[in-house]
Amino acid sequence: MKLSIVMTKIHKWIALIVGIQILLWVLGGLVMSWFPIETVRSEHNIRERTSPIFSAESNLLPIDTILASEGPITSLELNSLLGTPVYSVVSAEAMSILINAETGETISPLSEDLALQLANSDFSGKAGNISANFLNDGNKEYRGPLPVWQVVMGDGEDTRLYISPSTGEVIARRNTTWRLYDFFWMLHIMDYENRTNFNNPLVIIASIAALFASISGIWLLFYRFSKRDFRWMGLK
Repeated sequence: MKLSIVMTKIHKWIALIVGIQILLWVLGGLVMSWFPIETVRSEHNIRERTSPIFSAESNLLPIDTILASEGPITSLELNSLLGTPVYSVVSAEAMSILINAETGETISPLSEDLALQLANSDFSGKAGNISANFLNDGNKEYRGPLPVWQVVMGDGEDTRLYISPSTGEVIARRNTTWRLYDFFWMLHIMDYENRTNFNNPLVIIASIAALFASISGIWLLFYRFSKRDFRWMGLK
């Protein structure tokens, strides 16, 4: 059997198998380049905040007091939580907690009320009926550290903020645009479970097959150009 016939058959079958995936790659690339990444990440709805300045006269507990009560720690920072000075402490066991820098009260884990207040202070969009859910398990749109507070903002973009109960930080922001983006990202990298592994075997095999289909298609194109075809095009 001639090489051209073998290559033609192989090219047709590979193109048939990977053709849909190639279409999804192109479509996914279009979708992911269409939306500004700031919109995808809900950064356009982050409220601008100024860092509070605590004077030397502030009634803060000495760091030695915190060290004595918490034992060995790896880091300690003075921050602000809704205008209240707090110490962000990371223990030797890598556990993060918040301590009221004025009273010494341990704030972590954050209450539902605090989580709602933090979400309101972070969100600059038009919120509706806000609600909070304490999640011990992840979901399709959140695959970060657990447990976590999920705050549903009730806005037109179906925004959900994920707040760490240990640090009070907003560690993830999700909206309708992000979910659309994430769906096409899943199709693009062919990781249909976790949507994070860009080096999974499926995408590698599909990429190799698509590359072979492209190379074989180019080879067949030039092979089928006879000398007569070149003369017809004015080429010698």
